[in-house]
Amino acid sequence: MNWGTKLVIGMATFMTFIIVLAVCMFRSKTDALVDTDYYEKGLNYNADYKLKEQVKADHAAPAIYVGDDGLWITFQKPATGKIRMVRNSDKRMDQSISMGTDSLNRVNIPLPGVAKGQWKLIINWLSDEKNYLYEQEVMIR
Repeated sequence: MNWGTKLVIGMATFMTFIIVLAVCMFRSKTDALVDTDYYEKGLNYNADYKLKEQVKADHAAPAIYVGDDGLWITFQKPATGKIRMVRNSDKRMDQSISMGTDSLNRVNIPLPGVAKGQWKLIINWLSDEKNYLYEQEVMIR
């Protein structure tokens, strides 16, 4: 076999490798960490930042406890709002829960049916006519 044949075989092997990589790329599912609405989130960033700073200014950060009987969130004062449970690894597992505190200013989220692993809690609530936004990572075991 002469050098020209070896060159053609090498180029064909390389081109096949590139084509296989391209096919694999197009067949793979989209990345869960990429937001499709990043532009809208960018426009709303300032409003979210103010709500997060309001939590710090009022010392209103909720206490979060993951127990065997569920996820407990304790607020400083009575609150109503929405809790988003975001799973970074799979967007289809994200949940949105409306909430209102009990007489002890607590919210219980039952965990049966919730996958174990890392979750991001995004809590948006209204308390004493003020809006707040708080985010925290939790590990559900």
